[in-house]
Amino acid sequence: MNIGLLYSRIRRDEKLLLNELRDRGHEVTKIDVRKEQFDLSEPPAAFDDVDIVVDRCLATSRSLYITRFLQSYGIPVVNSHETADICADKAKNSLALADAGVPTPNTKVAFTVDSAMDIVEEFGYPCVLKPVVGSWGRLMAKIDSEAAAEAILEHKATLGNYEHKVFYIQEFVEKPGRDIRVLAIDGEPIAAMTRSSDHWLTNAAKGADAEAFELDARAKELVQQASDAVGGGLLGIDLMETGTDYTVHEVNHTVEFKALNEAVDVDVPATVVDWLESKVEGEKTLAEASA
Repeated sequence: MNIGLLYSRIRRDEKLLLNELRDRGHEVTKIDVRKEQFDLSEPPAAFDDVDIVVDRCLATSRSLYITRFLQSYGIPVVNSHETADICADKAKNSLALADAGVPTPNTKVAFTVDSAMDIVEEFGYPCVLKPVVGSWGRLMAKIDSEAAAEAILEHKATLGNYEHKVFYIQEFVEKPGRDIRVLAIDGEPIAAMTRSSDHWLTNAAKGADAEAFELDARAKELVQQASDAVGGGLLGIDLMETGTDYTVHEVNHTVEFKALNEAVDVDVPATVVDWLESKVEGEKTLAEASA
């Protein structure tokens, strides 16, 4: 098969996928999204003859627009634009989880500093302020006092991007020094790891220690529900332990997996490529049936 890989920078994650695809004899078309132009009716020549496109864009804006264009052209893409649109925005992400009955931290959104301050006072200290769009734990703040809240909210209000005028505030969840990252394909877990740190942020990008984790039946149930809530695909689903249960705080659509691949016995890129092969076969079967 011919796999189109959307990228702006080739990281270790993409190298793992590329190596696995080439080892199996598949053709790979690397498409640097910074160099492409998208017409309303005809796809760029770079997409000629690709069987499926894998979105690995670093920039959320590029991911959202390009996946929409590709779906308009009728080119299969993973993840879908609809899934990307939900996962790329934390407010939409939280709404989708809540609408599906998935336990998720208490969250409120406001659009002015005064209204956001009211939410902070309602939640109490500490609480967490997050950007609606962002990853790797950047621009997240644990608010411990009224003075800190006032300073951080005022700072965000003066930033230029309209997204900073959306105040996404979440209760602070007491977790046992770690959270759980699950890589799942259409709700089926591939592998899971804990990310542990003395810092309140436990992202692998922030230097958290990764260790393999065995999911119990409840965690698997929530992974499936969370995946369904955002439309399925290749997803990173983040859970926190809350005593006898879990809460799902986020679903990621252009998930990184290099740390997970090193922490578990599962060959993660091989499993992802297995899935891509099955997706292409499924698309070909549908095309033949409709011919």
